[in-house]
Amino acid sequence: MDYITLNNGVKMPQVGFGVFQIKDKEECVRVILDAIDAGYRLIDTAQSYGNEEAVGEAIKKTAVPREELFITTKVWISNYGFENAKASIEDSLNKMQLDYLDLVLLHQPFKDYYGAYRALVDLYKEGKIKAIGVSNFYPDRLVDLCLDVDVIPAVNQVEVNPFHQQNLALEYNQKYSVQLEAWAPFAEGKNGIFENKILSDIGKKYNKSIGQVILRWLVQRGIVPLAKTVRKERMEENINIFDFELSQEDMNIIAQMNKDKSSFFSHYDPKTVEIICGLKR
Repeated sequence: MDYITLNNGVKMPQVGFGVFQIKDKEECVRVILDAIDAGYRLIDTAQSYGNEEAVGEAIKKTAVPREELFITTKVWISNYGFENAKASIEDSLNKMQLDYLDLVLLHQPFKDYYGAYRALVDLYKEGKIKAIGVSNFYPDRLVDLCLDVDVIPAVNQVEVNPFHQQNLALEYNQKYSVQLEAWAPFAEGKNGIFENKILSDIGKKYNKSIGQVILRWLVQRGIVPLAKTVRKERMEENINIFDFELSQEDMNIIAQMNKDKSSFFSHYDPKTVEIICGLKR
């Protein structure tokens, strides 16, 4: 596994495994153990996923030492505010039976995220969190936060895939030394991404799958991808991206696929904000 170094010196695996929508506890434990066996060391969950306890069970069962794992969770907006966020992170630690978390993110850029961020900073200084950050923070929100806090976010997790390439986000995250992390690198299969001829033709040149081409494209842009699958053979395929390099020509070809639009929703849409803020974890 290759690693990148965050702005506070912490090393984070260059690719990660996400457990979004894996609700069944037994299945989630099995999937995480398969992912660890396949070579993954970064496991990404969230309070809103409802599977933190399963993540903890998998950590207990694996033979891989805790210090070799990089465990991430995210605070949901219903837990925002200083006291609520701090209590919710302690709850996450208890659910996962952990003494510390490697990375904790604020899941959405709404409601009292400043109060919640202060809680992250407090727990970071106490050593209960090794690195802190945000998720779904568009460039304007990220810059506003970075200009008003003592501890700059180490990570910003946003949607990045060939249809939504986030060039402006990458520019401003790099400007403030914030590591960009990609959720939905495959756009959850939307827009026929796994049948896309451009990506397929590039894959044939390297004897790689479309998924491997996308993940390699992200890594070469300096973005940490989070891929999710429940199939072990696909996990092994997705992590096998460090034995080839896309040419600049192929990188440019993929760049032309950018629609500069989310495959899911926009945080600039007031209706989306109303829906997200109404969700409970």
